[in-house]
Amino acid sequence: MNSDVTDFASLAPAYPEVLMALGILVLLLLGVVINKERSALVSWLAVSLLAATGLLVMLQPADGVIFNGLFIADSFGRFMKVLVIGGAGLALILAMSNAEENGVHKYEYSVLALLATLGMMVMVSANDLMSLYVGLELQSLSLYVMAAIKRDDPRASEAGLKYFVLGALSSGLLLYGASLIYGFTGHTNLGEIVIAIANEGRSVGLIFGVVFLLAGVAFKISAVPFHMWTPDVYEGAPTPVTAFFAMAPKVAAMTLMIRLVMDTFAPITSDWQQIVIFLSIASMVLAAFAAIGQQSLKRLIAYSSIGHVGFALVGLSSGTQVGVEGVAIYMAIYVAMTVGLFACLLSFRTDTGYVETIDDLAGAAQTRPFVAAIMAILMFSLIGLPPLAGFFAKWHVFLAAIEANLYVLSVIGVLASAVSAFYYLRVVKVMFFDAPIKQFAAVPGELNIIMAASGFLVVTYYFTVGNPLASWAQTAAGSLF
Repeated sequence: MNSDVTDFASLAPAYPEVLMALGILVLLLLGVVINKERSALVSWLAVSLLAATGLLVMLQPADGVIFNGLFIADSFGRFMKVLVIGGAGLALILAMSNAEENGVHKYEYSVLALLATLGMMVMVSANDLMSLYVGLELQSLSLYVMAAIKRDDPRASEAGLKYFVLGALSSGLLLYGASLIYGFTGHTNLGEIVIAIANEGRSVGLIFGVVFLLAGVAFKISAVPFHMWTPDVYEGAPTPVTAFFAMAPKVAAMTLMIRLVMDTFAPITSDWQQIVIFLSIASMVLAAFAAIGQQSLKRLIAYSSIGHVGFALVGLSSGTQVGVEGVAIYMAIYVAMTVGLFACLLSFRTDTGYVETIDDLAGAAQTRPFVAAIMAILMFSLIGLPPLAGFFAKWHVFLAAIEANLYVLSVIGVLASAVSAFYYLRVVKVMFFDAPIKQFAAVPGELNIIMAASGFLVVTYYFTVGNPLASWAQTAAGSLF
């Protein structure tokens, strides 16, 4: 491709991003023109823009590297983009009921969510340390504002500020690692870095760069020890915003992690493997024990998400195609479970607001049997009980680890799963066996639909989507090797 003549057809691999960017500008103008405090129209248009972009990603599969190697489109990127877009769209739908109460009724919220999603799509397709950083920052800056969007709530402001300060620190780590890698290999392009490492071999400076770079990415997926912000931000931000944080950004950052270690640092697998195994064990173990003492539901979900990132990293630790496949399936199931979980949380509304603590759910099964049942199913799935989807998610990643002879890691993972069962089951026990203390308001229709769909997928996973998802994940993972 000639660099000075960029005709529109050659941009085919980036059409989804182009559509997204143009759509965001249109929606931003529309929001300003309508200028209503409540803008449901912009929210629904944002969801339809995401749907259109998702369809474009799936139906118009153009592979290739464009923008002088800054941007790569492949089937792995497409798989992950569909997850990112799906997670973002569902999170926007979750935000629509009672938007006013959560402070997310402003049209800026939808635009910021779309900007974050565009940043994540760029991250998923980044083929250069520069484009990787640009995508990451576009995502992060939008998320900082989203965390604090409920301006009159001191907890939300605190969440936004904590996220911003710690996020800036992680960006610094990531950039420092990137500059070291550039210094020791002479390239920022991910493909050229591989060749440079293969030719020159590993150096101490390069390893330091890898450590810093992976530390920056580990912060974004909230792997221990870079998880400090997660419980605070999850608890302080409005619940629909927390739902957004828990789904799409995790998938995008995990994709980035996979691309970096499986492609770019493939020649030094033994070095990055140690880092990933440490992150994985630390995340699983800390999350399992730290969540036991939690009273707040959102903090519990925060530790739960840290644990699940640890389980996903078990698959990545193997460094094999089966491992990447396992992580891809894990993230897909994780998104499906998380959206159902947040739909349940948003359904438990009282006259005073949303339920905050586990004890607030006492006797929920008597007053809201459907929501309590879905919540219980999701809790069992998060533990990883067969035949629910969560079991198959863990099965895929542990299978990869055992094939790679990482027996100790697998055993630790299974034990951490057993410990985590305690705090998931406690929620079920409180809902079904304690006496009711609160009256819950009626559940909005769209939440019922999302809960029913999520519950259905989790229960029937093996019979409905299990095989197609696995074969799609296999194709996706195959494109990296």
